[in-house]
Amino acid sequence: MSASNPVLPALPFAVVLAASAQTLAQNPPLVTDADIERVRREQPTISDQDIEQVRQRHRMPSDAELQAAPVPTPPHIDALPTPAARAPIDLDALARGYASQAQEISRAEGLASGPGLLVFVSLSMPQPTLQRLIDQAARAQASIVLRGFADGSLRTTVARVQRLIGDRQVAVQIDPQAFDRYAVTRVPAFVLVRDGARPVACAGGSCAPSEIFLRTSGDVSLDYALEYMQRSAPGFGSAADTFLKRIRG
Repeated sequence: MSASNPVLPALPFAVVLAASAQTLAQNPPLVTDADIERVRREQPTISDQDIEQVRQRHRMPSDAELQAAPVPTPPHIDALPTPAARAPIDLDALARGYASQAQEISRAEGLASGPGLLVFVSLSMPQPTLQRLIDQAARAQASIVLRGFADGSLRTTVARVQRLIGDRQVAVQIDPQAFDRYAVTRVPAFVLVRDGARPVACAGGSCAPSEIFLRTSGDVSLDYALEYMQRSAPGFGSAADTFLKRIRG
C-alpha cells in the first residue's frame, strides 16, 4: 500500500449505523413548501357530495321494495317431461294389484288356511317356459317368486312382469329370502307347503322346517311337478291334488 492510501481500521456495523444516524440528524433533508403543495395536490379530494352519491348508488332497499320483490316459486317436479321412450308406470294400479293378491301370497307362504304353492323362476329363463308356468300358476292360484330385480331395476322388472302376466290374475313376489328359506338353488323350482304350516325363526331370519314343505325342480310344467310330488311323497298327495284340480279346471 502507498502512503497516500492508508489502511483504515474496520469499524463495527453498529458504529457505522450510529454515525449515519448522527449525520442525518445534523443535516436533515430540506422539505420546501413546493414539496408540501405537490403532495397535497396528489391526494384525492373527497367531498360530502361524493359520499352522498356513493350512498345513493349502494343504498339498502326499503321495506316496501323488499315486500314488492317476487318470491321464487319451488320447482314443480310433477311437470318435468317424461321420456318418450318409456311409458309411465301406474304405481297406484300396481298397489291395488298387490293388495288384491295379498290373500294368495299369504296362502302360498303357508301363513293362512289351506296349502301353499310357490313357483320359483328367473326372468332370464326362456319366454315360452315363463309363459307356461305363469299361466298354470294363475289357474292353480300359486305364487311366482323372483330372487331380485331384472338388471337391478324395479322399473324394468315391473315392465317385464306386466308383459308376461297380461290379463292373468297371479301373485308375483320378489323375495330373495324365500330362496334361502326353502333352499332353492336352481330354477324353475316348485315348493308345496303343508296346510296352515308356518315358517319359524332361525339364525338366518325365517326358516321352513323340512317337514312342512316339499320341493322339486326341473324344466317341467307345473302339473308334471305336482304329479311327481304326489307319487314321491304320499303325505303331500292331498295338497298336490288341490292345485292339480285347479289347473285342470
